[in-house]
Amino acid sequence: MTSWSIRDIPPQRGRLVVITGATGGLGYQTALALAGAGAQVVLTGRNPEKGAAALENIRAVHPGAAIRYETLDLASLASVQSFAERFRREHDTLDILINNGGVMAPPTRQVTADGFELQFETNYLSHFALTAQLLPLLTQSRGARVVNLSSLAHRFGASIHFDDLNGQRGYKAFAAYGQSKLAMLMFTFELQRRSDAQGWGLRSLAAHPGLAATALLHNGQRLGGDAKASWMETLSGWLPSLLAQSASDGALPTLYAATSPDAVKAGYCGPTGFMEFKGPVGAATVAPRARDQAVAAKLWQVSEKLTGVQWAPAGTMAERRFA
Repeated sequence: MTSWSIRDIPPQRGRLVVITGATGGLGYQTALALAGAGAQVVLTGRNPEKGAAALENIRAVHPGAAIRYETLDLASLASVQSFAERFRREHDTLDILINNGGVMAPPTRQVTADGFELQFETNYLSHFALTAQLLPLLTQSRGARVVNLSSLAHRFGASIHFDDLNGQRGYKAFAAYGQSKLAMLMFTFELQRRSDAQGWGLRSLAAHPGLAATALLHNGQRLGGDAKASWMETLSGWLPSLLAQSASDGALPTLYAATSPDAVKAGYCGPTGFMEFKGPVGAATVAPRARDQAVAAKLWQVSEKLTGVQWAPAGTMAERRFA
């Protein structure tokens, strides 16, 4: 593949896009590019003030952009349900869902109000629930796409620990992060299999940014705030300057997956340079365990039970039964 850039994004006028975690970093850069291509973009995040600032900044670059902000806290299944219900009342279709939001490696174990380990719910479980609840709108769009953000971390010893999904037996920050990103990749492949089998008409893809200079690592550190974070602070201080690419370049694999006519179903996109840290967009490396269909099917079933969502066929609504 020749070097792909935002100039290669096809016109997106008339396309409706939802992006989670879009008030900064990769999500913001993704929203900025899609707004510039003419899409109607819904930015979501936890902080309305950051949302307002993101809208102002995008409009400064693209006056008249069709954008708005909606509050969606991925650490809360109730917030996911509330957003999905509002969105379904306002729209009949959805063309592109980009499950981007996340948190990386808080040094101490954090638990959400729903009782889940923070990374498992924020990075994966809430995106699973959100996609299920927006499925009826996605199936009404011609050629809808779901793009899930995974990570290089899924390749480095990550596993789905069904006996300890929430890290209660011994929390390790990067192991939990890797599990959440492996789950996102397995979800991508399983969603495509189920879409093909049931005629949902989706194109399910995943992407990773390589090493992108964003606030994700720093935000993870702040969640713990203890001495264990010191080595990560040192690492994040010098590593980006040597090996990382900009947030705008890190968003290119996501944008390619979301818009390119050449992006294949169940594809996984990322940088193709040294160790996939940065470089031109292309096919990314998939760890063999991410291809395990039996584990993926089990993860799907467990995720349905944990979130209380039911994947509804086209024309009906996915119902949430989480209590």
